[in-house]
Amino acid sequence: MIWIKTLCFGVVAMGTVVAGIPYWLVMSTQHTASEMELGLWAWLGLPLFLAGALLAGWCASHFVIHGHGTPAPIDPPKQLVVQGPYRYVRNPMYWGVLLMVVGEFFVFESAVLLFYAILLLAGFHLFTIWYEEPVLRRTFGDAYVEYCQRVPRWWPAIFPRKR
Repeated sequence: MIWIKTLCFGVVAMGTVVAGIPYWLVMSTQHTASEMELGLWAWLGLPLFLAGALLAGWCASHFVIHGHGTPAPIDPPKQLVVQGPYRYVRNPMYWGVLLMVVGEFFVFESAVLLFYAILLLAGFHLFTIWYEEPVLRRTFGDAYVEYCQRVPRWWPAIFPRKR
């Protein structure tokens, strides 16, 4: 059941943030799909998009397998997730989403998508510091505080610090 909830959250949340809003933004600036031509930059954008999708999926699977919950704030993990990509950075799922949107920026060569990615980053940061981190501190206590001391919030640590 957790897998189904995670899939539903992914389709709705990621679908909106990574597909719906970018589609609307691109269509509102380029008018019709027939006016869009995929250029040379698409060859950079497609791998970025795919890497972001794989990263977000990997993160979501860790929420289910190790956290016994979903990425959705209404059904969060019951255990602190510190495995996989979470060993290197505290917010890898947001990195996945940003990689997808930046990939779309290159594919569609639409400056509005780069602006959107910057707004997403700002929104993710504010959501993280004002909501997620306080909730995680209350929920997981010292384990989360220690995790924050070892693992950076945004910039991945190539060699994570040991406990």
